[in-house]
Amino acid sequence: MATVGTGRGARTRRRTALGSLLAVWVAAGLAAGCTVPGGPGDDGRGSSQQPRHSSREPGPGERFGPSVLAVKIDNARGARPHTGVEEADVVYVEQVEGGMSRLMAVYATRLPDRVGPVRSAREADLELLRQFDRPVLAFSGAQSRLMPLIDGAPLHAVTPESASGVYVRGTGRPAPHNLYLRPERLMDRPPGPQALTTGFRFGRPPADGAPRDTHTVRYPAARFTFTWSEADSRWLVAMDGSPALTDEGEPLAPATVVVQYVTVRPSEFQDFLGNNTPYTETVGSGEALVLRGGRAHEALWNRPAAEEGTTFTTAEGERMNFARGQVWVVYAKAS
Repeated sequence: MATVGTGRGARTRRRTALGSLLAVWVAAGLAAGCTVPGGPGDDGRGSSQQPRHSSREPGPGERFGPSVLAVKIDNARGARPHTGVEEADVVYVEQVEGGMSRLMAVYATRLPDRVGPVRSAREADLELLRQFDRPVLAFSGAQSRLMPLIDGAPLHAVTPESASGVYVRGTGRPAPHNLYLRPERLMDRPPGPQALTTGFRFGRPPADGAPRDTHTVRYPAARFTFTWSEADSRWLVAMDGSPALTDEGEPLAPATVVVQYVTVRPSEFQDFLGNNTPYTETVGSGEALVLRGGRAHEALWNRPAAEEGTTFTTAEGERMNFARGQVWVVYAKAS
């Protein structure tokens, strides 16, 4: 068992060039039906990357697409279990005010019936989402000072106020933990795996890596534990000491977990209690730990610009492959 905080001892860092993503965009209709072959347990998520395509704003009455759908997910204890997170291709975990955590679920290969609970956006989300072409960002709102930045960002912002009928209030839990998005009211179909311009590569694991059956990442007021399940060929997620489940009682279980060590600094924003909003820097380079197949692999990450995805390499400079299936990226503070 390994337990780490958000800090990490300094090691020699190596920068690697991000390979250019030179391929041709396929038609959205073909993309929606595209699947990717893989090994045992392959659920169709995870593929080679394609470049961005040009996009325009939808006119009156039109739906969004073909772009990824990113949804800000509440992760307070009162917001669990989550709905629709298991359908996401990528789940990002970030630190927010008071040392707590929040999720961003990104959808490209499939769309759930409902996603949530949906919560507010943060400044760092804008940098993270620049890797996608005009993504659809679903969120419950944001600070008034932040809204002009969101309005000026290259994305489609969707809030309950801007898109009538695409959000619903659930029953059984109080506000604000009961707001859900209905993606089918927003997008005709998923855009397909080529919209996932994350820079991730999927395939056979590296030859090295240390056996690891559990790993914990701690924030000041939250913790995530990932436990390898040989039977499921997945990492079972626990949050704050309790199993993370879907609203149907199934475990959240990604195929790959990436603990990415980044700079987390104060921003110019704070919540209504006066707590500063952390800014997670996702452009740059640093160290990472990639969990797949019951093993832990030391890695280096590199994202030279906000418009680019993130490349992961081994210590020897080889591209790091992920297991096909859902990927969780946990941003942890580097020391």
